[in-house]
Amino acid sequence: MGRASLLKSLRRIIYDKRVKDIVLRRIKSFEETRKSRDKTFSELCFCILTANYSAKGGLRIQEECEKDFFSFDETNLAEKLRKLGHRYPKSRARYIVEARRIYDEVWKTINSGKDPLEIRKWLVKNVLGLGFKEASHFLRNIGFKNLAIIDRHVLRILNKHGLVRSIPARLSESKYLGIEMILSKIAEELKVSLAELDLYLWYMDTGEVLK
Repeated sequence: MGRASLLKSLRRIIYDKRVKDIVLRRIKSFEETRKSRDKTFSELCFCILTANYSAKGGLRIQEECEKDFFSFDETNLAEKLRKLGHRYPKSRARYIVEARRIYDEVWKTINSGKDPLEIRKWLVKNVLGLGFKEASHFLRNIGFKNLAIIDRHVLRILNKHGLVRSIPARLSESKYLGIEMILSKIAEELKVSLAELDLYLWYMDTGEVLK
C-alpha cells in the first residue's frame, strides 16, 4: 500500500461513469443549496447533528426536523432529537437554537466573497458545535469546493495507504491543515476538487455517495 496504490484505486472509481455522474450531480445539488437561505440553514443544522454521530443518522433527523429547526425552542427540539435517537439531544438542540440566533451573521459571512479558509475559521470561532471538520462539511455542502472533510473514513484510507501514521481521536488545527494539504495534492494530481475527492473517498470506504 502507498500513495501510488491510492491514486490507482481512486482513478478506477473516477473512471466509473456511474459513480462519476452521481458525484457530479451531488456537487451540483450543493451549489443549488446555497441559493436558498432556508436550505443553507438546514444544512448547517445537519452538520451540527453529525458531529460525533453519523452522517446517515444526521440525514435521517434532518429530514424529520427540517421545519422544526426554524421554530422549535431548545426544550422542544431537544425532546424531538431524543425521540429520534440522537446521542446528544440537549447539546445539539442548544447549538441549533444558538445558530439560529446568529444566522443573519452566518449568512452574511458565507456570502461575503472572502477566502473560504477565512470563512471556515470564522465559523469554527462563532458557531457552537462546529470544529474544522464540521465547518468544512457545511461549506462543502453549500457549494464550496476546496476544503477537506477529514473524518474517520478519510483518515482510515490515508492510514491504510501509509499517508498518515495513525488515526487520532482529535485533530488540532495544525494537524488538520497538514492532512488537508496531503489531500489537496492528491486532488490536484487527479484533477478533481477536494469536494469531489471527498465523495470518491467516501464511496471507496462505504460503497455509497452521501453528502
